[in-house]
Amino acid sequence: MIETLNVFTKSGTALKGTIFKAKRATTVLIAITGVHGNFYSNPFYVNIGKTLMKAGIDFIYAQTRDACSQVSSVNQLTGEAELVGSWSENFDDADGDIDAYLEYTEQYHYQHVILGGHSLGANKVIHYLAHHVATRVDNFLLLSPANIKRLTDTVSDNEKQYVKSLVESGQDEQLLPFQLFGWLPCTAGTAYQWIYSKTLDNVHSDENADFTQVEHVKHNGALLIGTMDSFTYGDPSQYLKTINEHFQNKDRNELIFVRGTGHTYQDKEQELADIILKLLKKWEGNDNALYYGQG
Repeated sequence: MIETLNVFTKSGTALKGTIFKAKRATTVLIAITGVHGNFYSNPFYVNIGKTLMKAGIDFIYAQTRDACSQVSSVNQLTGEAELVGSWSENFDDADGDIDAYLEYTEQYHYQHVILGGHSLGANKVIHYLAHHVATRVDNFLLLSPANIKRLTDTVSDNEKQYVKSLVESGQDEQLLPFQLFGWLPCTAGTAYQWIYSKTLDNVHSDENADFTQVEHVKHNGALLIGTMDSFTYGDPSQYLKTINEHFQNKDRNELIFVRGTGHTYQDKEQELADIILKLLKKWEGNDNALYYGQG
């Protein structure tokens, strides 16, 4: 059964996700979306959902506030209209989005909760687990973590200076006259976070960069990437290995490389879904593999 899922953050913001619901499932995978990470731009979510549901595992496509460019809704607390999206995202809200979906899963008393994320969603998972040690999550699943520097390197010095000048003059909410990275319409405040904030800039190609957040994660899980991912300066495999070296439980993590595909697993959607099912079944059957969560 596939159902629309409406959850609300503590600040009242509405998030619209989807749950692929199996009968009497004891395990759930929550997939935190990246920027513009909706069904239409990333169809692999459907493959994952249907594959897990058929195998008796629930799957939550957890659309966060940046999954689409702009979404109109009504704030549950204020009753006022609210326009959220990637155009005005505040990275500091990421933990609140994840909390909303985790609180939903608490109602159903799942035995195993897996927190996953794709692209910037993976960075959000790392940030959340680094700052919530006593959490309801058992394992993590990171799909193509976003190398933010790879994106910000495409922003010209003139564009960076323009963004900085707007923010310093108090014009955070001013919409930029150009698209950040060539594809992201956004406010000066959002662009400033992309360029200068360290909140979600937690994974890198350079092994000597700041991996503080990764180093604080006490969970174990799996990291996946396509071998043609273009956001890694040309070496996706080494990129993933570099990230893993900084986890506390690096020897217990699984690194998986999906051959012949890129950042969104194009043409390998079902292969990706089958890999994830195999991982979850392994974690279901081996409670020793669940480092945190139940008790």
